[in-house]
Amino acid sequence: MTDKKFTTDSGIEIKQLYSEPIANTEKPGEFPYTRGVQADMYRGRLWTMRQYAGFSTAEESNKRYHYLLNQGTTGLSVAFDLPTQIGYDSDHIMSDGEVGKVGVAIDTLRDIEILFDGIKLENITTSMTINATASTLLAFYIALARKQGADIKKISGTIQNDILKEYAARGTYIYPPKPSMRIITDIFEYCSNEVPKWNTISISGYHIREAGSTAVQEIAFTLANAKAYSLAAIEKGLDINVFGQRLSFFFNAHNNFFEEIAKFRAARRMWAKMAKELGATNPKAMMLRFHTQTGGATLQAQQAENNIMRVTLQAMAAVLGGTQSLHTNGFDEALSLPTENAARIALRTQQIVAYESGVVDTVDPLGGSYFIEELTNTIEAEAWNYIQKIDAMGGSVNAIEQGYIQKEIADASYRYQKDIENKDKIIVGVNNFISDAVNPPIMRVDDSIRVQQIEKLKQLKAERDNEKVKADLVRLDQAAKDGSNVMPIIIEAVENYASLGEIADTFRGVFGEYRA
Repeated sequence: MTDKKFTTDSGIEIKQLYSEPIANTEKPGEFPYTRGVQADMYRGRLWTMRQYAGFSTAEESNKRYHYLLNQGTTGLSVAFDLPTQIGYDSDHIMSDGEVGKVGVAIDTLRDIEILFDGIKLENITTSMTINATASTLLAFYIALARKQGADIKKISGTIQNDILKEYAARGTYIYPPKPSMRIITDIFEYCSNEVPKWNTISISGYHIREAGSTAVQEIAFTLANAKAYSLAAIEKGLDINVFGQRLSFFFNAHNNFFEEIAKFRAARRMWAKMAKELGATNPKAMMLRFHTQTGGATLQAQQAENNIMRVTLQAMAAVLGGTQSLHTNGFDEALSLPTENAARIALRTQQIVAYESGVVDTVDPLGGSYFIEELTNTIEAEAWNYIQKIDAMGGSVNAIEQGYIQKEIADASYRYQKDIENKDKIIVGVNNFISDAVNPPIMRVDDSIRVQQIEKLKQLKAERDNEKVKADLVRLDQAAKDGSNVMPIIIEAVENYASLGEIADTFRGVFGEYRA
C-alpha cells in the first residue's frame, strides 16, 4: 500500500476508499437544491449553450454571432475590449493598442445597433461580461430593444455587474467600492420595475478562480460577495424575494473532475441557506442558478490540441454539477482569440455531451456516491469557515479593503505554481510528456481597428444633437450627487447617442477613481 497522500486541488485529502453512506434524502428542485434547481433538470430542458464571443469591431462580431446561432448556439455572450470595460472611448489615449483586442469595441448605441444587426433581442438571451460600465451597456441594450419595438419587460439576459470581484481578483474597476455598490443597487431597483426578466448581476467566482484561488475559495468568496450585494439591496429597501430571483452566479470549471462537481453542489446548498437567513421565503429567491465557463487558466499554449480534452472534462463536470448555461473555451485560446474552427469545436463539445453522452438522462447522476457526498460536505464546511472569517471583518467590502481576500488568492496561486514547478502536479505537455508540437493558426486583430472606431465616433458626434447630450450629462451628474436612481438618465443619454466614455467621465467627476 502506498504512503503517498492524495488531495484535491483545494488540498482536501482523498481517502483510498469511501464506503460509509451519507444519508441524503434531498430531492432535486427542493430546498436546499443540492441535487439541482429543477426536479427534472435536463430531461425537461438542456442548459443554454452560450458561447462567449466578441472581437474587433461590432461588424466583425456580428458576423461571428450569426455564425454561432446558425451552428446551434442557444444564447449569446458578449466579450468587450478593455477600453469598454474601464470606461474609455476608442479615441482616448488610454485605449491605444487595446481597441478590439480582447473583445468588441463599443463606444455608443450605434455600435450596439451594428453588433445585433439582424438579431431580434426578444428572441434570444444575451449575457454581457461587463462590470464597472454595466449600467451603460445595459442602457445600450434596452435602448436598442426599444428601437426594435420590443417590450422591454420581456427581454432577458444577464449583465455580470459584479464589481467586488474586480477589486479582489480582476482589476477592471473604475470607481471606489461604495459608489460602485450604489450604482449596482440602482440597477437592481430599476430592473425590478422595468426589466423584470433581466438577471441584474452574475456574481462571479470565475475570475476569482482565474486569479489562482482554490475551488473552496472560489465559492466562499463568491457567496460572501453575494451576501454583500444582497445586504446593500435590502438596505436600499428592496425585497430579497423579488431581486433574489434575478441574481445569478458564474463559476469556473477546472480539471479536478470530482472536486468541481462537488463544488457546484455545495455552492447551491450554501446559497439556499444563506438566502433563507437573509429573509428569503420565495423558493426562487433561494435557488442558485449559474453559468459555467471552462477554465481559461487551465488552457496551455504547449500542445494546444490537448486543450480539447481539458475542455471536455470541464464541460462534463459542469453538466454533472447542474449548470444552467455553459461556455466551452476554444482550444487555441492560450494563444489568441478563438478562430472560427476552434469556436465550432468548442460548441460541438457541448452538443456531444448533450446528445451523445447520456449524462443528461437522469438528475444528479452522481448523487449518493460516497465520494461525491462526502466531498460536497467537506467543501461546504471549508467554504463556511472562510465566510465566517469575512463576516467577522464586517463583510466582503471590508475584507477586500483590508487585502484579506487578495492575499488568500495570491497564496493559493503561489502554492499551485510551486507544485507544478516541483512536478508534484503534472500538466501534460508543460512539465511532463513534452514534445515539439506545431501551434495551430491563430487569429489576430489589426491595430487599424482603432482608426476605424475613432472615425465612426467622430462622425456620430457631428451628427447627434450635442445640446441634448450635454443636458443629459448635467442631469446625470446631479443624480450621481443627490442619490437619485441613475438608470433612467443613462438610458435617455444613450438614446441621444452619448458615448460610454462621456458617461463614465461624468461618474469619475463625482465619485473619483479607485486606487488599490
